Amino acid sequence: MSPLNRRAFLGATALGMLTACTPAVRTTPLVLPTDPRVGEVEAARRATGRTHKVTLTAAPSQVDLGGPVVDTWTYDGAIPGHEIRVTAGDVIEARVVNRLPSDSSIHWHGLALRNDMDGAPDLTQAAITPGEEFVYRFTATTPGTYWFHPHSGTQLDRGLYAPLIVEDSSDPGAYDAEWVAILDDWIDGIGTTPDQVLADLRRGGGHSMHGMGAQALGGDVTYPHYLINGRVPTAPTTFTAEAGQRVRIRLINAASDTAFRVALGGHSLRVTHTDGFPVIPADTDALLIGMGERYDALVTLADGVFPLVALAEGKNGAAFAIVRTGIGDAPGPGIRPSELYRTTIGYANLKAAAAVTLSPKPPDIVHRLALTGGMMDYEWGINGRAGDLAGRARVHEGQRVRVRFVNTTMMWHPMHIHGHTFQLGGSGPRKDTAIVLSGQTIDCDFDADNPGQWMAHCHNTYHAEAGMMTVLGYQA
Repeated sequence: MSPLNRRAFLGATALGMLTACTPAVRTTPLVLPTDPRVGEVEAARRATGRTHKVTLTAAPSQVDLGGPVVDTWTYDGAIPGHEIRVTAGDVIEARVVNRLPSDSSIHWHGLALRNDMDGAPDLTQAAITPGEEFVYRFTATTPGTYWFHPHSGTQLDRGLYAPLIVEDSSDPGAYDAEWVAILDDWIDGIGTTPDQVLADLRRGGGHSMHGMGAQALGGDVTYPHYLINGRVPTAPTTFTAEAGQRVRIRLINAASDTAFRVALGGHSLRVTHTDGFPVIPADTDALLIGMGERYDALVTLADGVFPLVALAEGKNGAAFAIVRTGIGDAPGPGIRPSELYRTTIGYANLKAAAAVTLSPKPPDIVHRLALTGGMMDYEWGINGRAGDLAGRARVHEGQRVRVRFVNTTMMWHPMHIHGHTFQLGGSGPRKDTAIVLSGQTIDCDFDADNPGQWMAHCHNTYHAEAGMMTVLGYQA
């Protein structure tokens, strides 16, 4: 962070504190990212004493997607970026070097980490300017499947993302192998950029997809490619194992505008985790995964060659990979296994494991966040306000908080809350990102145990940039 940006950020936080203390506001001060309480909570986290150091260089890169060669932005020249894997309680020390032509940051998606390391420019830190660097240092306390990406403009719809796996030292490891599969929709370097796509959407340009039904999980952007681990369907990645092995598949949807329906041909999936948190195992043929969501599933592999297909829901296309345990010709990228059209479980079919179920308790406070806006002017907001980082839905440490997302729009929205994992219903799955269909209301309950200022926003990159974001702000 440059000295100028650091002064500007600290000045902004001081201004926020002054505003919060103004008598006319009649509220107690906000717990800002620089507040000592943030450090106190971090110091109390259970730690192993180990530090995992990594350097991430964000820079323009030319990348081969398996045929199409694109000019894009990456971490260290790879799509996805290189995996970070630690054990719960380890400290992650990530030195981020910005070689991009614009400001950037990193958000550690799903982790309940200290507020000043959350990577939300203009809220928890100053953006990392071109040529500068910033060191993120935090304790990764909660096991699970996570990932990281920028929180600056439309940068997520380039190649700037990578998996972050936090292992559980007490996990019995009831599987023989593991596969991290990252799903993505791709448009950067194919005659346009995400910034141009957003500009077209705001002008009502040709990238938008109109005529979707109220409940359809379509999107706003027509993509030429869909990827699994950075590869187009005509040059798929292959996961190799042995017949009879039990494999843990960690599915991450890193797309910006696409939900995927995922199935493994010839197999059923046993869902074990949602967004990093365990559920009572549930069997399904297919999974529907919104942007930002993660699912872990166990599968016992048969003998042969099988397609993993991620159908772009409401769109014309799919991502594709191969699982090989024996000899035989691989299926072609156009295959659509019958499992895609069989049982697909949803939130109502999943129950949090007993160890992570919130204790029964009525909410101390309910914040109704209406999702507002529309396609005509491409303006999105929360409670009618676009991109409002000044207004705060205020909470106190120790409260049981209910965030009630009410979707008043004709589109669907995967809503993400930073710094916390909420529970859907009294015994539903624990999640940090959840799909809210048009006309639907969902209640997200969490315990306010991580002080600071936290974004809540749609994880459709273009909806967020067009204004569908707000802040949950802790008060002293």
